[in-house]
Amino acid sequence: MLKKFYPSPSLLASDLGSFQRQETIFVVINLILLLVLVFLHHLFASFWGPPSRSLLIAIGFVFSLGVLELFWLQRLSKPLPTSFLSVLTWSSIVVNLALAILLSGLTNHEDSPYFVLMVVPILEAAFRFELATALVVSTIADLSLFFWVWLYFERNPPLEVGEYFEAGTTSVMFIMVAVVVSLLVRGLRERETSLATNLLELQRTRERLLQQERLAAVGRLSSAIAHEIRNPVAMISSSIATAKQLSGTEREEMFDIASEEASRLVRLTTDFLSYARPRPPQPTTTSVADTLSYVVAACRAHTSQRGAQIQANAPPDLAIEVDAGQVQQALINLIMNAVDDATPGSTILLNAHRHNQEICIDVENSGEPIREEALARIFEPFFTTKRHGTGLGLAIARGIALAHGGDLALTANGPQRICFSLILPVSEQAAAKLETIHG
Repeated sequence: MLKKFYPSPSLLASDLGSFQRQETIFVVINLILLLVLVFLHHLFASFWGPPSRSLLIAIGFVFSLGVLELFWLQRLSKPLPTSFLSVLTWSSIVVNLALAILLSGLTNHEDSPYFVLMVVPILEAAFRFELATALVVSTIADLSLFFWVWLYFERNPPLEVGEYFEAGTTSVMFIMVAVVVSLLVRGLRERETSLATNLLELQRTRERLLQQERLAAVGRLSSAIAHEIRNPVAMISSSIATAKQLSGTEREEMFDIASEEASRLVRLTTDFLSYARPRPPQPTTTSVADTLSYVVAACRAHTSQRGAQIQANAPPDLAIEVDAGQVQQALINLIMNAVDDATPGSTILLNAHRHNQEICIDVENSGEPIREEALARIFEPFFTTKRHGTGLGLAIARGIALAHGGDLALTANGPQRICFSLILPVSEQAAAKLETIHG
């Protein structure tokens, strides 16, 4: 599992993204060095002599290869095998070492500036491989440097001992670069491995906590369902058992109680299924005013039975892109709650308005405010303060709001004024469609 976070102990960039970034950096550094060295060679031609045609051709060829490699890196879309990355890295190291020696030979000067190019393969080896490999590459660079000094003075005597001293100083710098960069990269690797291990452990801990939370949620849900079902079933059972011993009106009364409790059980299971298996919204352009008119008509009979009235206010041009049936269900749940809590003779108000990029539908009623200790649990499934409530109305309504990218909130809870706000996102396309329809 750890390989997912830290794929290879020898090649730091064994994933595509890291390889592309690292290789691009090395290629760009190499190209910039070539340009700078050619510029300096021209600038100090009196010291090194003018660049030969062969030297410029060699530099142009290598520069073109570098540009082509950059294009190839940008077009890569699939991860490369680690073995291929290793071969590519070694090829780059060998080519750059050989290039430094070749250009120094074509310059034909004891103080050739092109040995600076050896820094790139040393950096690449130190960054990509272990310290021992980086030291091998830096040693090859050092030997190449000493070999060039020896070869030059074999061709152009007499020998200048100071050139060997300069070569030795440069060699020490090459080795220091290899050691320092290797140690820094090793520290980064160890830190990355540690972070990957910690991340893996955090993921495992998160999975365990989620599993425990799921089990706890199932336990709470099962307990709540059992509690809600037990009472109606007990009432049905006791009513039927009692009815066997009675006759006439009293028996009918027991049957009525059993029937009422059975109906309550049906409502409970229906609400539970609506909460547990919600249907994904199927949005259509809907007029808010038409939606409120429908729910007012659907709830008017129930509202009248409780001695209350219901009114709705919405701008005629207000439109939303929602599943009309689900939003109507959420509003009916809110209205039913408001009716149960409203004082006789009061009016339940439905007001719709736009606020910034949201459409708010407020369901307001008079009555006693929700108790402070119950506020934190009002949207919790099966939590209810009503004798015959299922505790799922608000939970279902909020689930519908969340499924539409909105929310349901208690926006007022004062004396004689309780207000729930169904908040839905604005759809400018819906408003345009509605305007076209009403033309």
